[in-house]
Amino acid sequence: MDRISKSKRSENMRRVKSRDTDIELVLRKKLWERGIRYRKNYKKLPGKPDIVLTKYKIAVFCDSEFFHGKDFEALKKHFEGQPQGEFWIEKIGKNIERDYKVDKELEFLGYRVLHFWRKDILKAPESCVEEIERLIHETVNERTGESFLPDC
Repeated sequence: MDRISKSKRSENMRRVKSRDTDIELVLRKKLWERGIRYRKNYKKLPGKPDIVLTKYKIAVFCDSEFFHGKDFEALKKHFEGQPQGEFWIEKIGKNIERDYKVDKELEFLGYRVLHFWRKDILKAPESCVEEIERLIHETVNERTGESFLPDC
């Protein structure tokens, strides 16, 4: 990993957004095109999910691989012995724990929770939307007892 100056790293970190990120915008646009309406950054729920389909009790999180710890064991090995390595290991570890806790709170409230990685959203947003649609159909089917509904 190349070293960058403290000021450059600080500048990069300031640009990290917590809402209306590029991946959220991509996924929301695809949902809107399919006629699926949602709430964004819904403050009434634990963790303020990025996208919430309140009608179907589905909460969606659009996660970056770094901050949410994809392949965390490999990432930990990478950071061991590096300046600020322990800071990042601890921070990302806490993010993973918080994500798990929020998921459990949402499930307790009757929500189904989906997490999509940044690369998956950018590479195949349609697949992410199809997964959401599958969950919508499943929810509707459970409520109505019907085996298949062609439209959401």
